[in-house]
Amino acid sequence: MKTIIIYFAFLISSFAIGSMEAQETTGTKNEHNADSIARVQEIKERKIKIATEEEKEKLKKEIQRINKDLESGWYDKEEAEKRKKEAAKLAAENIKNRIVIIDNQVDMDERNRHGGKYLELKLTDGRLGLGIEESDDYKRAQKRTTNDLVLAFGFNNALADGQSINDSDFKLAGSRFFEIGWAWTTRVFENANWLRVKYGLSFQLNGLKPTDNRYFVQDGDITRLEEFEYDLDKSKFRMDNLVVPVHFEIGPSSRGESNGYRTFSTDDQFKIGFGGYAGFNIGERQKLKFNDGDHQKIKDKSSFNTNDFVYGVSGYLSFGGTALYAKYDLNPIFSSPNTEINNFSLGLRFDID
Repeated sequence: MKTIIIYFAFLISSFAIGSMEAQETTGTKNEHNADSIARVQEIKERKIKIATEEEKEKLKKEIQRINKDLESGWYDKEEAEKRKKEAAKLAAENIKNRIVIIDNQVDMDERNRHGGKYLELKLTDGRLGLGIEESDDYKRAQKRTTNDLVLAFGFNNALADGQSINDSDFKLAGSRFFEIGWAWTTRVFENANWLRVKYGLSFQLNGLKPTDNRYFVQDGDITRLEEFEYDLDKSKFRMDNLVVPVHFEIGPSSRGESNGYRTFSTDDQFKIGFGGYAGFNIGERQKLKFNDGDHQKIKDKSSFNTNDFVYGVSGYLSFGGTALYAKYDLNPIFSSPNTEINNFSLGLRFDID
């Protein structure tokens, strides 16, 4: 019996969806219209305020320009006053015309806005009912935070205090890093996008290839490089980190509007990001390949006395979704009393929507 009742209710609800506009009660319709009118008026007022402020700012700059020309002798006082009045008249006409355009545009958007909403049949607290939900496209226009996939790779190395890249203990071309993560970007200000905070979670792989046929040896608390007894085909030391990066990002963005809300896009724009990261070393390993009459492979997952906590500074210079990326570990690779050497990386970074 319960199944029959639920099925019957579903049929009635489906019929109600197909004929909702014709079946609305006067009270519900009036309430919806009142909410719609109030919301449309709010959108109009917000857009008119923005347009008025923009025209006032243009007028202010034009007055400043005229005053400079007056001071330089380009205009006499009478001509300057005439041009100021013309500029004020133009600003007033622009505001008047933009108000008309805004009224028409918002009214048209309101008539078409139901393309961004849909009816949903919902079962809540044991009750079957109808609800109006916003589609993803409609919600996306209001988002202050976006997210994307982050990929980075390039050259990796490490130096002790006083060392230069020319006398590094690690190969320049052979030592590399890779990073993959997920990042969220939130604009700091509600109606401006020049400053953003980018934060997320990243997995870093930092690889080092020692020079001169050497490899890392752990002797108690000491980790040092020693020459291997056979010719090494491969000697690679890798550290894996899980970190939380945080960057402040500055740069221009293009503006748009959707359903009365401002949207911002940084596509095809220059951006500068600066910040840092902190996290944990979740593993290290050393791979050796050599021939002692037979081809040998050794994988050593000892601790090598590396520091468990990692932190550093990083930054990027990008155009669109492609960036030149650099990072530097402030913590030494190996814990005390070992020689302090710090890992650093330089490469390309891609933010993929």
